[in-house]
Order: sequence, then C-alpha cells, then structure tokens
Amino acid sequence: MKVAIASDHGGIRIREEIKKLMDEMGIEYIDLGCECETSVDYPDYAIPVAEKVAKGEVDRGILICGTGIGMSIAANKVKGVRCALVHDVFSARATREHNDSNVLAMGERVIGPGLAREIAKVWLTTEYEGGRHENRLKKIAEYENKQ
Repeated sequence: MKVAIASDHGGIRIREEIKKLMDEMGIEYIDLGCECETSVDYPDYAIPVAEKVAKGEVDRGILICGTGIGMSIAANKVKGVRCALVHDVFSARATREHNDSNVLAMGERVIGPGLAREIAKVWLTTEYEGGRHENRLKKIAEYENKQ
C-alpha cells in the first residue's frame, strides 16, 4: 500500500503522528506538506492528494486540517475520490467496509494524536466488504460520470 498524506497549518502535529504510525506499520507514503505553521489554503494540499488517489498513483490519501471539514470538501471535488471525515474508530471501520473510502480526513482541533493514530490504523487495515455496498458505489460513480 502507498499513501499520500498532507495537512494545512492546522494539522501538522497529527500528520507527523500518522507518518510515525505508517513507518511502524511498514506503509510507504509520500508527504505533500505543508511545512509551516502560518496560515495556508487547505485546497492547495487536499486536491493534490486527492488527484494522486484518483489517478492511481497512490492507493489511499490522508488529510488533516483544523476540523477536517475543509480538506474533505476539497478532496471530494475530485472525481473518483470518496473522502470520509472521521473522528471515531467505528466510523473509520464503517467507511472502509461500506463505502470503500479512499481518502481519510481528520481534524487536529477535534481529536488528539492518540485517537488520530487509532483511527488511521483501523482505516488503513480495514478491507472493503463489497457485496450489497457495491451497487451504491456504482450509483455514485455513474452520477460522477454524467458531470
């Protein structure tokens, strides 16, 4: 598995924690920034991660900002991306099993580093169930393809 990860200025600390987790798990990743604590625009980081996922350059993406909301909105504008904003372990598992989410968004001002690591670990290790969920994802893809 290869993951693209990025944050804006509001998510740097959790991004570093998730990078440590992926090192521990032996997961290859590319870090697309940001490298400053001064205010930056989250679309400048969310969209490149989402594009790498959509193009198949990486398997999944992880995005962190203050709330996760801006990152998830921006990432979901990229065709083929299913970005889930997650702040609990149950949702992390469910969004992989049921929605085959390929990008995870979290908010550093909402959760701490320990919970963020737990969420990311579950999200990275949970497989998509397929089955009854497949038709739902097909409907989303069909709609996207009409746009």
